[in-house]
This record gives sequence, C-alpha cells and structure tokens, in this order.
Amino acid sequence: MKILILDTNFLMIPYQQRVDIFREIDRIIVARYELIVPGGVISELQRIQEDGSGSDRIAAKVALELIKDRDRHIKRIESHGNVDEFILEFAVNNIDSVVCTNDKELKRRLRKFRVPVIYLRGKNRLELIT
Repeated sequence: MKILILDTNFLMIPYQQRVDIFREIDRIIVARYELIVPGGVISELQRIQEDGSGSDRIAAKVALELIKDRDRHIKRIESHGNVDEFILEFAVNNIDSVVCTNDKELKRRLRKFRVPVIYLRGKNRLELIT
C-alpha cells in the first residue's frame, strides 16, 4: 500500500486552483493508498487561517475542512520540527511513500532521494514524478 503524504500548499490547491485533488490522485495512483497529514501541516494551515490574507486564509480553511471530512479517511500523524524536514525524513524512511507537494525546494530535495512526488502541473491537473 502506498502512503501519500499531503503538504500544506498541496491541500490549498482545491480552493486556489479549483482542482479536485482527490479525484486526480485516484486517476494517478492505481495501487491502494493511505492519505496522511503531519501535525505540522495542520498547524501551518491553522496559522494561515488565522493570520493569512484573503484567498490564502480561505484556502487554509477549506484545506482544514477537507482534512476533517471523515469520508476522505485522512490519517493524522504527529510530526516534530520543521514540516518540510519531517516530510523528507518520513518519505525517505518509508519506501512506499509518495509526497504530494508544490514546494519547489522540497520537490528538488525529494528527487535527490528518488522519492515519488505528486504536484500540480499546468494549473489544472496533478502529475506524478517517479
């Protein structure tokens, strides 16, 4: 089973770009998978919802609602320290991990370790780099 780790900016795509990330994930990933979100991502979204401006604030609110949606079965895991560092470490140590992010720097670092990444391409669809 694949483990898909959802990053903060990835969870904000549904509001910002009007892309159904879950339908797109189903299109891309043919194997069974589990969605997980680190506690640090939830904390970042809460901070953006409270302190962010305009569309970022709304996107964070929508993302938090998506996480809470029981139908999605998104598992929350405890994280520590810097969120990107945690995601990188988790993905490298869990062979079946796929990271869902739009963070260019994190994508670059993940690719060095040959960790598959799902990202937004062309503002209307997701793509998987293996």
